[in-house]
Amino acid sequence: MASEARIFSIKEINRYIRMKLESDELLGDIWLRGEISNFTHHSSGHMYFTLKDKDSRLKCIMFASHNQRLPFMPKEGAKVLARGNVSVYERDGNYQFYVTQMQPDGIGSLYLAFEQLKRKLEEEGLFDPMRKRPIPRFPKAIGVITSPTGAAVRDILITLQRRHPSVPVLLFPVSVQGRGAAPSIVRAIETMNRLAEVDVLIVGRGGGSLEELWAFNEEAVARTIAASAIPVISAVGHETDYTIADFAADLRAATPTAAAELAVPHMLELQGQIGQLRARMAKSLQTAVDRRKERLLRARRSPVFVSPRKMLLQHAQRLDRLTERLEHRTVRLSERNRERLLRLQGALQAVHPGTKTAAEAKRLQAAAKRLESAMLAGMKERRLNLLSGMRQLDALSPLKVMSRGYSLVYDEREKRLIKSIEQVQPGDRVKVKLSDGQLDCQVWGMKGEA
Repeated sequence: MASEARIFSIKEINRYIRMKLESDELLGDIWLRGEISNFTHHSSGHMYFTLKDKDSRLKCIMFASHNQRLPFMPKEGAKVLARGNVSVYERDGNYQFYVTQMQPDGIGSLYLAFEQLKRKLEEEGLFDPMRKRPIPRFPKAIGVITSPTGAAVRDILITLQRRHPSVPVLLFPVSVQGRGAAPSIVRAIETMNRLAEVDVLIVGRGGGSLEELWAFNEEAVARTIAASAIPVISAVGHETDYTIADFAADLRAATPTAAAELAVPHMLELQGQIGQLRARMAKSLQTAVDRRKERLLRARRSPVFVSPRKMLLQHAQRLDRLTERLEHRTVRLSERNRERLLRLQGALQAVHPGTKTAAEAKRLQAAAKRLESAMLAGMKERRLNLLSGMRQLDALSPLKVMSRGYSLVYDEREKRLIKSIEQVQPGDRVKVKLSDGQLDCQVWGMKGEA
């Protein structure tokens, strides 16, 4: 019986089970609720963990391509809702849950996600006060991004109309709650920037729970607000509500009404300020005119205008004194220059070229005499040395020795001087040089010294 039954390999049965699990409609796309344990964020970017409840546990994996979009960082003990499918890892034969989406389960987890994203963006410098831009004091147009049906848009428009009715308002309706709210807000901010028709953006909504305000805690919304070229005023919820968008915006308003008040000045306040400035300007002009009148009166009473001749006489007398002082100083300066000139002439005479030339001529004559004496003595000494060397060379000359009966014996090519009988053999040809010529000889015999 066993020989007729088909025998499967482990790989084949694991693959069969995997195909069965993946073809199941329920297990192909399912949401699970559980607590994370054994969490590992691998260097590859994949997340490995276990979902458990009080009765059981299930191994899970979330690939990097899916966990990059998570709004929070999972950690040990966090309660989550996870979406994915159940399958088998064929190599180990273990079935596991492949997670494609995950979100915190409950308000506590939402606060955790909020704090994690807030800390991440803060470390990147997205909330840095130095990055924030000032809100224009007198905007030419206001952009409002909010729900077209909520109380927030009504409060904003009424407040803008009451405070500054001449400023146009451009409303961009968006969804402020639910799955598509964050992309809708991002698209509105980007469109407003692309149109570039407003100077200030008010982004917000009315109050609500943390879940209802969550669109303004999305990372995409915060980054788009921070990247906006148009200054953004956030107006989300009530005074006690804080969202990530509030930290990323250039200015946070406690309520939508407060945002409208921050966006434009009040016309009546401006008129009051203009009236005060006019009064201050008129008062300043009158004060300036009064001061100049007083200065003019003082000038007219001045001795310069009352008795100008006296002032001229005083200056003429001062001019005379200055002229006398100038003449006296000129005479003294001339005398000092004359004395200095005499001193310079004496010093110049000492270094006159004629005086120096005569002295140098005497030195030159003395040096010439010494040089002549030295040359004569040197020539005499060299002549004596030459004669002595010539006598020594004559005594050592080979020709002189050969004249006394000696001769030199060379080999046939005259390249080697023969000094021993060991250098030749009977029959070798040799050349014998005498004082008056050369003999070509042949060796017939040899006899050594005993």
